[in-house]
Amino acid sequence: MLVTNPAPDFTATAVLADGSIVEDFTLSENYGEKGTVVFFYPLDFTFVCPSEIIAFSHRYEEFQKRGVNVVGISVDSQFSHFAWRETPVSEGGIGRINFPLVADLTKDIARDFDVLLNNAVALRGSFLIDDKGIVRHAVVNDLPLGRNVDEMLRMIDAQQFTDEFGEVCPAGWQKGDEGMKADTEGVAEYLAKHESEL
Repeated sequence: MLVTNPAPDFTATAVLADGSIVEDFTLSENYGEKGTVVFFYPLDFTFVCPSEIIAFSHRYEEFQKRGVNVVGISVDSQFSHFAWRETPVSEGGIGRINFPLVADLTKDIARDFDVLLNNAVALRGSFLIDDKGIVRHAVVNDLPLGRNVDEMLRMIDAQQFTDEFGEVCPAGWQKGDEGMKADTEGVAEYLAKHESEL
C-alpha cells in the first residue's frame, strides 16, 4: 500500500510539455509547489487513454492553480509518446498536451507503483503525492474504466484543506464546504447539521 508512504522515486526518459525529450526526468525533482499527480495509462494510440490524457490537459491550469504538477506514464517509448503528441486529436492523437509523458519501457515504474498488469501494461492508476513526497490518495481502475479527472481535483482540494485547517473532509465534501473536527463532538455536531445531505 502506497498511501501514507513515500512515493517511489524514479529517473526515466520523458517527453516534456514543449515536445523535447530528456533522458533524466526525475519525479522528485519535478514536484509542484504543493505536490504532483502521477497517473498511469495502458498504451499510446488506444481508445480510452486519449480521453483521459486530454481531460488532464484541459484541466491543467486548475492543477497549476493548486500548485500541483501532472505526470503521465505508460510502458511506451518516448518516440511513441512524441508521435502521439504530434498526431492531431481528429486523427486519433492527443495533440500537444501540456505535461510530461514518461516512458516506462522496463515497466519498473509501473511495478514499483503496483499497477503493472500481467507484466504487460499499467492499469489506470492515479496517485496524489504531496510536496513532501508522500502518497496521500490513490485509485486504480481496470483497463476499460476511464477515470474522473475532476475527482482528482476534488481530492487535491480536500488534501490541501486538511493540511491547512487540520479538519477532516466528510463524504461528498467540495471546496468551500465546511470541514469536520476529528473528534466525537465534532462528528456528532456535523452529522446533526448535515445528515439529510449525506
